[in-house]
Amino acid sequence: MTADAGLTAAVKEIERHAAETGWDQPARLFALVETARLVEREPQLAATVGDGALTAVEQEGLSSGGSLEDQLPAITWPETVHGCAALVERFVLPPEVEAALPDDPEQAASYAADHPDRHEVRIVAAATRDGESWCALRLRAHDDDALVLTGPDLAPGLLGLVRGTLEEISDE
Repeated sequence: MTADAGLTAAVKEIERHAAETGWDQPARLFALVETARLVEREPQLAATVGDGALTAVEQEGLSSGGSLEDQLPAITWPETVHGCAALVERFVLPPEVEAALPDDPEQAASYAADHPDRHEVRIVAAATRDGESWCALRLRAHDDDALVLTGPDLAPGLLGLVRGTLEEISDE
C-alpha cells in the first residue's frame, strides 16, 4: 500500500525535525492541515509553511504527567484538520521477550527499560480522515536518516489511537 505523497512528506518532515533536536524528547502531537486551506485563511504564513500538500502544526497543552497514549482518546479535531500525527519515543523488545513482560504497566515499562535486548525508537504515526496512514521509525542505535523505516502500519496500536482522534462524535 502506498500512502498519499502529502502524508508521507509530512511524516518525514516531522521525523526529520525531531531528529535535528535529538533524543529524549517528550511525546508530541501534530494537526495535519491542508497547506492551501491554511494559507487561504492565514496568508502571512505563505512564506513559512513550504509547498507540501499538508502542513504539520504542533499542538500544545499535552499533560507532561500522562502518556500520550492515555491522552489521545480524549482528543478530537475540528473539521479543518485533515489528519494528525503523534511522535513518541519508546523501548521495544524482541517478540520472544515480550511474553515475559509483567502485566502491570509500570512494571512492564521498568522491565523494558532495563532489558539488555531493548531498542530505543522514535515513532511518528500519522493518519488522515480519508483513511490513509503512514509511519516512520528511527532506532537510536542506528540514528541515520538513511536507516529510518517507513510504512503504512509500523505502529498499529498508536495508529489506532491517532485514527480515533479523527472520528466524528455522534450527538446521540
